[in-house]
Amino acid sequence: MLILGIETSTPQTSVCLGTEHGLLASAALGRGNAHGEFLTPAIQFCLQQARVDVTAIAGVAVSLGPGLFTGMRVGIITAQTLAHARRLPVVGMASLDLMAFGARHARKLVCSVLDARRGELFWAFYRPAPGGLQRVTEFRVGPAAKLAGEIEALADDVLAIGDGASANRSLLESTGAEVASNALAYPGAPALVELALPRFLREDTQRAEDLRPTYIRQADARISWRNRGALLGGKPTGVTREVS
Repeated sequence: MLILGIETSTPQTSVCLGTEHGLLASAALGRGNAHGEFLTPAIQFCLQQARVDVTAIAGVAVSLGPGLFTGMRVGIITAQTLAHARRLPVVGMASLDLMAFGARHARKLVCSVLDARRGELFWAFYRPAPGGLQRVTEFRVGPAAKLAGEIEALADDVLAIGDGASANRSLLESTGAEVASNALAYPGAPALVELALPRFLREDTQRAEDLRPTYIRQADARISWRNRGALLGGKPTGVTREVS
């Protein structure tokens, strides 16, 4: 089953094609303001490298955030457009869950941390579980000092990952947390496809029109999705899972 993965919720945009047998092709760009101009050519590149036609795609997986508003919007609308055109099932997954998946072999409590701009961070905590990680908190947003306070209050050893953790390395390390290298700075489309594939295989999917970005800041939610209809050429219309 060929799945297209689209991850655009952070400054690093990534796209990939994969099946239950592994990754076929991928492309990534680390320029945060280029989601729109990169995404369609990247999908075409992956199709060419995998030597398949767009008609071979059986499902679309897309990151729902939390993350950058413009990036989330571009990724979700691209996924919806393709899914509607080809009548494909979709699966939406959270960016923090995807990033935590990269640290699934850690023996510590994992904290996924993304830069939320405006002097704030998005984060969530994950505990090792059979077969992967399980999220044990809600998605949160706040200044780095708030996250540092949460880590200090924990009895567990903590591994902090993500660009938000790297940007606040000194502060988080002062709490006793370990901060991962930049190799785990962003969620990626390959993890998205790997996590989404079991859901496609058991037909635990969504309708494209039901995809919604994961907003933590309520003001963003009011401003953004109200205008979604105009972007799709229609009327305005106005998610979290276990990581395994």
